[in-house]
Amino acid sequence: MSDIIHLLPDSIANQIAAGEVIQRPASVVKELVENAIDAGASTIQVNIKDAGRTLIQVIDDGKGMSETDARMAFERHATSKISSAHDLFALYTMGFRGEALASIAAVSHVELRTCLRGEELGTTLSIAGSALQSIERDGQRQGSIFSVKNLFFNVPARRKFLKSNETEFRNIITEFERIALVNPQIHISLYHNDTEIINLPESGLRQRILNIYGKSLNQKLLSVDAQSSLVTISGFVGRPDTAKKRGALQYFFVNGRFMKHPYFHKAVMHAYEQLIPVGEMPNYFIYFTLDPATIDVNIHPTKTEIKFENEQPIWQILTAAVRETLAKSSSIPTIDFDQHDSIDIPVYNPVKEKEVYKAPEIQVNAAYNPFDTSSSYKKPEFDWSKLYKDFEEERLTIQHEPLVPEMEEISPEGTALVEKAPALSSPELFEEVQTLCYQYKGRYVITSLKSGLVFIDQHRVHVRILYDQYLTRIHQQKGASQQVLFPEIVEWNASEATVFPLILEDLYFIGFDISHLGNNSYAINGVPSGLENSSPVALLQDIVHRVMEIGGKAGEEIAHTVALALARSTAISYGKKLSVEEMDHLIASLFVSSDSNHTPDGKLIISMLTEEELEKRFR
Repeated sequence: MSDIIHLLPDSIANQIAAGEVIQRPASVVKELVENAIDAGASTIQVNIKDAGRTLIQVIDDGKGMSETDARMAFERHATSKISSAHDLFALYTMGFRGEALASIAAVSHVELRTCLRGEELGTTLSIAGSALQSIERDGQRQGSIFSVKNLFFNVPARRKFLKSNETEFRNIITEFERIALVNPQIHISLYHNDTEIINLPESGLRQRILNIYGKSLNQKLLSVDAQSSLVTISGFVGRPDTAKKRGALQYFFVNGRFMKHPYFHKAVMHAYEQLIPVGEMPNYFIYFTLDPATIDVNIHPTKTEIKFENEQPIWQILTAAVRETLAKSSSIPTIDFDQHDSIDIPVYNPVKEKEVYKAPEIQVNAAYNPFDTSSSYKKPEFDWSKLYKDFEEERLTIQHEPLVPEMEEISPEGTALVEKAPALSSPELFEEVQTLCYQYKGRYVITSLKSGLVFIDQHRVHVRILYDQYLTRIHQQKGASQQVLFPEIVEWNASEATVFPLILEDLYFIGFDISHLGNNSYAINGVPSGLENSSPVALLQDIVHRVMEIGGKAGEEIAHTVALALARSTAISYGKKLSVEEMDHLIASLFVSSDSNHTPDGKLIISMLTEEELEKRFR
């Protein structure tokens, strides 16, 4: 039998490595920008075309490379960072394994223009699919210019499975922001199709965060600072009252490198216990500085997962640091001995010094004896039956009212509850016309149908009803808008700004009136009829973050997400007390909806207890 094991050619080995390191255009941006930082650049410009499919270009003013280094940089495992295995545990730079450039060159056309500081001549090098095309000496600006074109041109399967341009560019922005957040000392900018998207000048850390996510975040951040022999923790955490269910800004960095760490995330959430509602997330930007010998950054190809030698003690230090920050900001209730609303003590007045104060007089009927039946005193008479008279009359009146009355839009919080639905005859819904709805603990509506006893989730049923209404408005392109007296301004960061234009048309059909003010800012001039008492900015933020989660898919999917997000945000909440008329109207509208059993995201709305099941309980 002949031998069947052989070595792979370098070109194939590099493509395999590229599958681990270069997952999408954002991976290329990350690797090239980190290389520019390692080169000591003070200014970095990133140019993107077609979300990275056509061009990814990184321009820096770093120290540059010699002709030999420029050629060696594209060889696998060629690096200036490591000389021995011991160096793996003393890393302060980003790239160190020598895989990134070799992997990028294996799946694209790469052109490198570089020149050492102080030199007049530089080097221009071209590589396509790991094969060197040309290399020559010529005049260049100091620093380096990496141009990556036609990514995955020789791996069509990888190129085919890239997401939409909006999704891929949003991933690029995410990687760009992670690098910018940990390098505020560098002037860094991002351009897409020759349009400036982000321009971040050199600044302090707090200002860098505000430049990326908006000045409105300034009053929402609290400084964290803790030092110990194991680790130094710094950064910012959000005030508890700014926590939200989605779209929270949560970042960990260690020694200048972004990381994901679920264990430390739990430490932060533990510090917020009893301060924020369950299911909501606070903002945080937390930076760890510690001895690189106590961490391992080499456990994942993208280096976003990091192993700590002292995870448990760092967990405790982190929790204590965040709690101390929250306590100092009065986010945690404390006993205040300097209250201003103290008891008023009258000031001594010498004029009234000799004034005599008399005790109030009490008049007592000395003739009253409760045990003396012959006494002339008579107890006041009171007819207790009168207490129930009005109650009985009201109950009988309600029982004889129509089950689904013609109603205008009812709103527990001033929002539209349900539009008028065709009234269903009582034989179709109820076993007896006298059956009333009952609300249990502000969460469930209980009533009787022919099949048995029915339990209905009041929030979910309203989500279903509102979702059908909003989706119909989008499809019919009809939505009533209510103009607001004072337009509100909503500002988006770079990631959100790539999504918002995708949903503008659907928002218009629902009833929003929105105008573009430039620089990722929009004015809300009108809202859907019935939502006047809701916060339009919060609604739009929730919708945008939900659309970001689905990745900007097809139009119908976006329409579904917009309608569902708006329905969830405006539906009646748990704990809201409903009248009998409101409960009846909810039930009537549910049974004419597109799906009376489940919400648009598949959650159960209605549960039934049949007569047979009820009888079994009494056996």
